This record gives sequence, structure tokens and C-alpha cells, in this order.
Amino acid sequence: MSKAKIGVSMLYCLGEPFNRMVKRLDGMGTSYIEILDDGTHLLDKNRIATLKEAAKSLDLKYSLHAPFADINIASPSKTLLAASLKRLKQSMAYAVALDAKVWVFHPGAKTGISQFYPGAQFKQNSESIQQLSKAAEECGLNIALENLPAKYYFLMSTPEEFLRLYRETNVPVGIVLDIGHANLENQIQPFFNQLADKIVHIHASDNDGSDDQHLGIGEGKIDYNYFKQTINKIGYDKSVIIESITKVPESITKLQQMLA
Repeated sequence: MSKAKIGVSMLYCLGEPFNRMVKRLDGMGTSYIEILDDGTHLLDKNRIATLKEAAKSLDLKYSLHAPFADINIASPSKTLLAASLKRLKQSMAYAVALDAKVWVFHPGAKTGISQFYPGAQFKQNSESIQQLSKAAEECGLNIALENLPAKYYFLMSTPEEFLRLYRETNVPVGIVLDIGHANLENQIQPFFNQLADKIVHIHASDNDGSDDQHLGIGEGKIDYNYFKQTINKIGYDKSVIIESITKVPESITKLQQMLA
């Protein structure tokens, strides 16, 4: 049976002040918390200290989601690319300070000029991942790359793209399988079938297949019975992080019962 660790992302309260988010940590119904280093929750030294104190007093274990707004590790602009990588490396340092179990980051995206340079964005995406992987190795941080939907112009939406990345770079970077994102591309089963051994972290939410709605588990059309069976079959024993923005407590309870 699965021994997956059910946790929750604080994405659902990203619009709230940081201090209010911290107060929510007491009583979430789980010890596994994913913090976002973005929006109103951008981290700094004082906020790191606050989160470390919360972890100590509430016995919490963190993962950290890297900033993603206006970040593009496949950008054709060297200036913007450098700014993205600098910001991401700063976030990695915060992850180390928090003793985060994993640092989650997004792949690059296509731009308005990508069509004029076929393949260039994948090449730059791979080079950036290698750079981040090297930095992570130097500071002893576990990092993992999330699948994103191609319909929103992101790279790394299919197992084939991840297999190509591993084949061409051999980077020791795991996969954050976002179930909601994979559903938008009909890729849930292919990811489990082809790359189960690379999946080190999971984001779970629901949607109806049309948009990344971040619904509560059971509010959309994702087959979570298949998810349960597959998790048990492959013996997945790492984190499953609820990334819903509706029905959050109910989703935590539902998955805890489902994967008990």
C-alpha cells in the first residue's frame, strides 16, 4: 500500500498577507506544507526566520515552490534570462535555509519570437536546468521540475520532453508531476507509465479538462481512483501536495483517507 505523505500548498491564500498565511499553518491538518516564494509571500530573511519558528513549534516539514511570475528559463533575452536565473538561485538559498525537502521550479515557455528560432527555447531551457542543477548540487538541495501545459505555451508538458531532457543532459533532476496540468494534456497515464521512477513530488488538484482551475479533489473530472491505484501500484512514498484553491480542508481529508 502507498505511504504517500499528504500535504498542502499555501497557493490558495497567496492573495492574503504573509502573516495571515503563517497563522493558517496551525490547524492545516497536515505537517507537510509547500510555501510559495512569490506574490505577497515573497521571502526574505525575516520571513525565513518566521517560517523556521513555525516549523519548530508546529513540527512542520516544508517544500518550497520557486517564483514563477514573469520567470522564463528559456527566454531568448539574455538580460531577462539572467534576471530569472538570479532570482531562482536566491529562492534556492531560501529553500536551503528552510531545510526544504524539495525545491519546485517551472520549465521555460515559448515567446512571441519562438517560431523564428525552432528548437532554441528547448536548448536554452535545458541549459538553464543544468545550471540550476549544478547550483543545487553545490548547496545540497533537492530540486524537481514541474510539468506545465503546452496549451499555455510552456515546455515540458509530455513524458517525451522529459525523456529528451534526460537523454541530452543526464541532469539528476526529479519530476514534480502536477496532476491538474497533466490532465489538460491527457498525459496522466503516460507520465506514470513512462517516468514513475523519476516522480519525486506530486501536485494534486482537479479540473474539468478545459483550464487549470485548481478545484478541490472530486470537483472536476480527474480520475482519482486511477490515481489511487497507480500510487499504490508503484509504491510511491513521497509527498502529494494538495494544490487546490477551493475545498482545501476537504481535499486534504479526502486524499488522506484515499491513500491511507
